[in-house]
Amino acid sequence: MKLMGECLGPGRGELWQRAGVPGLPERSALLLSPCLLPALQLLLWHSALWTVQEATPLGPARSLPQSFLLKCLEQVRKIQADGAELQERLCATHKLCHPEELVLLGHSLGIPQAPLSSCSSQSLQLTSCLDQLHGGLFLYQGLLQALAGISPELAPTLDTLQLDVTDFATNIWLQMEDLGVAPAVQPTQGTMPTFTSAFQRRAGGVLVASQLQRFLGLAYRGLRYLAEP
Repeated sequence: MKLMGECLGPGRGELWQRAGVPGLPERSALLLSPCLLPALQLLLWHSALWTVQEATPLGPARSLPQSFLLKCLEQVRKIQADGAELQERLCATHKLCHPEELVLLGHSLGIPQAPLSSCSSQSLQLTSCLDQLHGGLFLYQGLLQALAGISPELAPTLDTLQLDVTDFATNIWLQMEDLGVAPAVQPTQGTMPTFTSAFQRRAGGVLVASQLQRFLGLAYRGLRYLAEP
């Protein structure tokens, strides 16, 4: 109380500062004592710190092991290379070079797409990101299985792509188990499209590979964000 009296008490000859408030009359100006300035500065510092903390992504996103993240990035690059090879061979051998021309066919065949919105660096949610990532890989694993018999010359490339996607999905699942966020039961494969002709199977291969590439592009950006120091 004595300190406050010394700061605010009248008749002590303190030096007062006048901080004008824009848009208000001069008589409404705020009077600040030098004794109050340190307290006000401390208050403003705490307010700024709280704002920064609120704007920063939550800590659990940084709890993933660096070795896991680096392995995931490596797996993404490997699958992207596998998918690009499948697309190139379908283009060179069967002249199916424009996925956008096959979009209507994709809708009629019922080829689903996997979301990955929770892995965006602007709205990253760790548990949802891992769940969507695993779910998407599991979906593409089923779609690749549905393409079996695409053609003898493409079978080895398709098998390699499917194996790499399966390995990546397993890696994500094991990490979810380590974090204690894995579902109690592994998901089951839903209804997959039925390809009734060689053309549908090859066109489906172009579409599935193209969708998988877009999915992996989003996954790579999210994982790289998590891997940053």
